[in-house]
Amino acid sequence: MLGPFLTALDWFGVAIFAVTGALVASRKQMDIFGFILLGAATGIGGGSLRDVMLGALPVFWVREPVYLGICVAVAAATFFLAHIPESRYRALLWLDAAGLSLVCVVGADKALAAGAGGFIAAAMGVISATFGGIIRDMLGGESPLILRKEIYVTAALAGASAFVALVALDVPPAVAAIAGFAVCFVIRALALHYGWSLPVYRAREGRTAEEVERMKK
Repeated sequence: MLGPFLTALDWFGVAIFAVTGALVASRKQMDIFGFILLGAATGIGGGSLRDVMLGALPVFWVREPVYLGICVAVAAATFFLAHIPESRYRALLWLDAAGLSLVCVVGADKALAAGAGGFIAAAMGVISATFGGIIRDMLGGESPLILRKEIYVTAALAGASAFVALVALDVPPAVAAIAGFAVCFVIRALALHYGWSLPVYRAREGRTAEEVERMKK
């Protein structure tokens, strides 16, 4: 639907996610092949799962090897440049926020182009944007961002949903994509800055024997 604009977004999103994977490799002091493995797994992991679930086989990077090439090139470059940021973890979080915002829109758009309904398209946007990061964190021995208290999946869902809704309202796809990116990025950025998180489950005290007996009467 987005045509060349989608392709540019997709390449940039894959590159950003590949950098985040390589930065995790740098924190773990891996060799260059570890950088490439984590960079490629992060860059193409979410999109691969999306394509499998949509039945769009072979997956996108097999049809267009340029995506894998971007991951390899970016991860290899990061091997030599990862020492530059003062805080690689902060750089990882902000780059991940940008990648999350780009890929949730691209994933939703590809799902719409494959004939999926709006609900499924939004879900595919979330999967595209988060699954690569899960693989990255698991391979790097990190606690996955998606499982932490801070707002992450919610931001991707909001961005993908905003894009899908605007497309349904016949807003030009490029404008809808920019709006979807902005919604996701702003929510994620505010969550990072202010430490926002959703309420978590807290265990409740069990009923006493007396309370149970009263309920039976």
